[in-house]
Amino acid sequence: MVRTAAVAGTATAVSGGVRRRQESRWVEKEEAQAAQAPAAAPAPAAAPAAGPSMIDQLKELGELKEQGILTEEEFAAQKAKLLAS
Repeated sequence: MVRTAAVAGTATAVSGGVRRRQESRWVEKEEAQAAQAPAAAPAPAAAPAAGPSMIDQLKELGELKEQGILTEEEFAAQKAKLLAS
């Protein structure tokens, strides 16, 4: 029984040492890669956010008008604004 405990303790100590060594190597490798990577170039200008399509926006305006949330004048103004863009 003492022998088993000694073997188990040794195995645990060895595996812990191996784990720490591997982690240290991984950290060093990541740092080396980060140092070698060129500075990130600024991202290209992004296209406008892909929001709802014009048709979806027009449908939403129509629904708001039908629900009485928008008046006819407000609906016409928003519709003209959408179609102009």
